[in-house]
Amino acid sequence: MIRPFLGALLLAAAALPSTAGAQQTSITQTIAGTRLDINASGEVTRVPDVAVISAGVVSRSPTATGALQDSATRMSKVVAALKSAGVEDRDIQTSNVSLNPEYRYPQDQSPQLVGYTASNSVTVRFRDIRNSGKILDALVRQGANQISGPNLVVDKPEAALDEARQKAIATGRARADLYARSLGMRVVRVVSVSESESYPVPPPVPMYARAEMASSQATKIEPGEQKLQVNLAMVFELQ
Repeated sequence: MIRPFLGALLLAAAALPSTAGAQQTSITQTIAGTRLDINASGEVTRVPDVAVISAGVVSRSPTATGALQDSATRMSKVVAALKSAGVEDRDIQTSNVSLNPEYRYPQDQSPQLVGYTASNSVTVRFRDIRNSGKILDALVRQGANQISGPNLVVDKPEAALDEARQKAIATGRARADLYARSLGMRVVRVVSVSESESYPVPPPVPMYARAEMASSQATKIEPGEQKLQVNLAMVFELQ
């Protein structure tokens, strides 16, 4: 009696779709005519409205405690300067705190510990790009001795990317119509559309010079324009 019951269970289990198999199953559409694959992109330009910059301090001391304390003291002044300039707490984020020993390597002798280097840096989002250069100069005066960036971005790119998507679709459809006419055929339908990851395409921006090189002339950051691009893979049926 046990074997027939067990066999019935096995048959019932085999009839049910497995979860793993269901997750791996892809839906495909049958194409009666000719399949045409098109890659199309859409691009728009916007003026960046946020500058992301890294500002930090590097301290050296014979002791680890001294290096860390000096780094913390100088960074507190840098953060205070940022807040005094109107940068909000949400736009200031600690990005790195590190402590490393420094050695001297005399010839034919063991390495000798000579001190410690501590670094402390924050990532800052400036929402007023044209005034961000003045703030950087103020940070240098408050002890920041390492500054890099800027990375210029569009804060809310969704609407711009939607416009780029529309352009990509129009480009893909126009290209499909061109192929169809050239082949003496017509586009029957769009079979599928897939979008790859879309990234802003910023213009090359030189790294901001190390703080020690700051001169009396005010630092300027020009936003310029940034390209936002969407790439689509489209499949059409031609007849």
